[in-house]
Amino acid sequence: MDLGLAEQAGLLARGEVSSRELVEGSLARIAEGASLGAFRVVRAEAALAEAVQADKRLAEDERLPLLGVPVAIKDDTDLAGETTPFAVAGEHRPVARDAELVRRLRAAGAVIVGKTTTCELGLWPFSESPEYGWARNPWNPAYTPGGSSGGSAAAVAAGMVAAAVGSDGAGSVRIPAAWTGLVGIKPQRGRVSGFPQRDPFNGITVWGPLARNVGDAALLLDVLTGSHPEDAYRLDPPVTPFAEAARREPGRLRIAVSFTTAFGVSGRLDPQIRTAVERLARRLTSLGHKVFPADPDYGLVALGLVPRGTAGVADWLDSLPSPRPERRTEVEARIGRLVGKRLLPLARRMDPGLRKRVGRIFQIADVVLTPTTAQLPLKVGAFEGAGYQRTQSGVAAACPYAWTWNVLGWPGVNVPAGFSRSGLPIGAQLLGHDSDEATLISLAAQLEAVEGWAALRPG
Repeated sequence: MDLGLAEQAGLLARGEVSSRELVEGSLARIAEGASLGAFRVVRAEAALAEAVQADKRLAEDERLPLLGVPVAIKDDTDLAGETTPFAVAGEHRPVARDAELVRRLRAAGAVIVGKTTTCELGLWPFSESPEYGWARNPWNPAYTPGGSSGGSAAAVAAGMVAAAVGSDGAGSVRIPAAWTGLVGIKPQRGRVSGFPQRDPFNGITVWGPLARNVGDAALLLDVLTGSHPEDAYRLDPPVTPFAEAARREPGRLRIAVSFTTAFGVSGRLDPQIRTAVERLARRLTSLGHKVFPADPDYGLVALGLVPRGTAGVADWLDSLPSPRPERRTEVEARIGRLVGKRLLPLARRMDPGLRKRVGRIFQIADVVLTPTTAQLPLKVGAFEGAGYQRTQSGVAAACPYAWTWNVLGWPGVNVPAGFSRSGLPIGAQLLGHDSDEATLISLAAQLEAVEGWAALRPG
């Protein structure tokens, strides 16, 4: 059944379908699409057993937001009884406890069918590793679904699950969403707990949903939302559910359209992507919004990213038992040990000034609209065997738009913006101010109603 997350939950609650049927269907589609490499781990036996229990609970009139609904999580997330290699080869042991976001998924009744493919330590906008294989794009398997949450994106785009969780440290939810035609939400820093990672990649990484439609993404975000007492960043719960924001009109908004990138990042914007974003801007104008060109002043925002990212890679790699990383991953970790950790205090001290500087755009705008990527999806294996410098420069040119909001900690939503002449998906970002996911979700839902992307399928 090709049903969304909320649709499946509704059918289950009304007794029109069983969790076992939904999970069996999900597992069948995973098996049929095995060549896409979306999953590292498929929990067929465990998921079916959990589905049977969910059906018993439903029969006893228990109701939870996702009771009996199959979903997937990224392989950087602890799931009790499974390993968390994060695509790095090594001697990994199964973890004893669920991550906090997994605990929340289970508390909402979700059935986790598996863990999805990524790249080593989430470094790249592709989901490939020598040890655990390559994820491919359901729209064209010769291309990557993006990264580092590419397995989650491929699983949703191919209909294996209605929604999945990814993580975003420099665009790793929004980039794969853009390249597979999905809605991907990067929440405000602290909205979704990363525990047992107390300060994931020193504040740049957050977890968020990937789904075909805005309502499902908002529903999954509601389930994931919440802090752990040991989190470095904690937020009060939202006043109203994000799913409610997806059902209400956004009002007339001021939307700044920007094609500029932060200082120090080069790369040519594909004309097809520019055209797609400009078309979306005209659509927003037709919906009654005030749309105009204006650029955020990014300043030296890159100095807030590099120390956090490289130090985070070093810390994660050093925590693994007997890791055997790719050479380029080890180079990134070495930079983190030698330079990143020394500059980390400076990066943190810069935060208030950067937020003030970039935040001036919100004196004249409510939302910033940009491309999500500068290039169309990369070919699978485009950087196979490449060294650190070639990989880093290549991916920076392809994806220079998303990472700035990770440094700032603010929310962003990828929305589908159309297709290239060759049929590859294109995405655009809606970027918001501090803790303003609700405005972005409302605006995205309004766009979805007129754009109709939720009905589109690969093939």
